[in-house]
Amino acid sequence: MSNSQHDFQGGYRYLFGPVPSRRLGRSLGVDLVPVKTCTFNCPFCEVGLTTAHTLERREYVPVDAVLAEFDAWLQSGGRADIITVAGSGEPTLHARFGEILSGIAARCDIPTALLTNSSLMHLPEVRAGAANASIIKVSLSAWNQDSFMRVNQACPSLSFKAMVDGLRALRKEYSGRMWMEVFLMAGVNDDPADVKRIAELAAGIRPDRIQLNTVVRPPADGLAATVPTETLQELAELFTPQAELIAGFKGEPGQAASATETEIVNMLARRPCTAADIAASFGIGEKDSEMLLTRLKESNRLSAEPREDGVYYLAKVRRLL
Repeated sequence: MSNSQHDFQGGYRYLFGPVPSRRLGRSLGVDLVPVKTCTFNCPFCEVGLTTAHTLERREYVPVDAVLAEFDAWLQSGGRADIITVAGSGEPTLHARFGEILSGIAARCDIPTALLTNSSLMHLPEVRAGAANASIIKVSLSAWNQDSFMRVNQACPSLSFKAMVDGLRALRKEYSGRMWMEVFLMAGVNDDPADVKRIAELAAGIRPDRIQLNTVVRPPADGLAATVPTETLQELAELFTPQAELIAGFKGEPGQAASATETEIVNMLARRPCTAADIAASFGIGEKDSEMLLTRLKESNRLSAEPREDGVYYLAKVRRLL
């Protein structure tokens, strides 16, 4: 990575990463809403508790500014496996997210992914915007209105039935790859009878792939508990097609060979990572990653939370757009 790329990345407002993704490889994130602006307040969310619980769709960040940053990233030799529209909240709340997806596609051959919680798919304009993505990863983790409010803590006026109908409509209208994430929490929505209800709804939507996920990174609610791998493997068989379990990051290390403290803090403001994640993302040695993270923790910019698969680091101050 050139010095000019470092200088610009330190000042990025809308791009972050590339980050190591368990599903997509090295993913350059595009963040379109302030922390944490969302239609849901999911206990399992790695970004944290929702602070702006809203259905208001507007241009939260300027389209031109986002695409200008992306142009600068490309010109500096940026590399990623995929460009992911996601980040600090629900991206489809941005009224012009579809233009950003199409603008990125016009500028490079890197595929794009929209990571959405599905809540606004009942709106035709949201489905039209989503269709500009190479992959749409939708979510379905409930089976009726009551479970929808419990699992996702959705805005009260949202209808679970309307959301499912919107997903069915998306599948009919969209010819690209549609993946579905089912997020399970122990003791909340992992009972086999309930998961079977989710699986029946998923079969009617017909996604190309179904992926089971559970709490791995530090969640918004510390009480959100992990479903054991053995249980997930049994529950995966209830789905058609059979669900996949989300594996560890398998992407190639980054090309940077160095990382600034600002870059690391900005990434950790959007998602908790381990020292190994940081090393893979920035192309630095794991010992160097651990030293950087230790220094940032000692300067009170990060906190650390031990989990089953390692220690995750989180930024103490969430970055606002």
